[in-house]
Amino acid sequence: MINGSLNGTVAGAKSSATSSTESRAYRPAETRASQHSISLLVNNKPGVLIRISLVFSRRGYNIDSLVVSPAHNGKYARMNIVASGEPKTLEQILKQLNKLIDVLHAKDHTGETVVEKELALIKVRCAPEKRSEILQIAEHFKAQTVDLSENTLMLQVTGGTDKLDAAEMMLDKYGIAEMVRTGKVIMARGETGT
Repeated sequence: MINGSLNGTVAGAKSSATSSTESRAYRPAETRASQHSISLLVNNKPGVLIRISLVFSRRGYNIDSLVVSPAHNGKYARMNIVASGEPKTLEQILKQLNKLIDVLHAKDHTGETVVEKELALIKVRCAPEKRSEILQIAEHFKAQTVDLSENTLMLQVTGGTDKLDAAEMMLDKYGIAEMVRTGKVIMARGETGT
């Protein structure tokens, strides 16, 4: 696998016991405007992830989310990175990434028509008298209930970033005890390769 700690699974998830202000500050509009969606096809071997992350850190680019998984051919892995920074710097980063031996190709999909999805697990403090209200919100966002206890309700929400942000904002008033988000999984539409 790319990195023993990732073990070919989703990484870069955000976990928090959030207050109202923290949850709303997670993805401010100005940050999203400077975010770039990058996909890489890389050799599936140890050390690749650290070399790629060093390229970003040397240029002062922040990695907001990182998803790594084996490709259809187990020799390779897919990386989906959402990063924030200046477009000119990103051009240099992509050139450096494409020069790395273990990178087959790196591409910026910002502004392209791609399918982008995220998954969030949101644990909400849920008194029995508020449960029906929370379940109505969950139904609106087509969320699934994945765990229920006497005082908490865990929801699984999938979709685009805006949908997950909206679900988080609606549930925040009930008290989010914990939340984990996977980060974006990106695939180009049609015949175009990711």
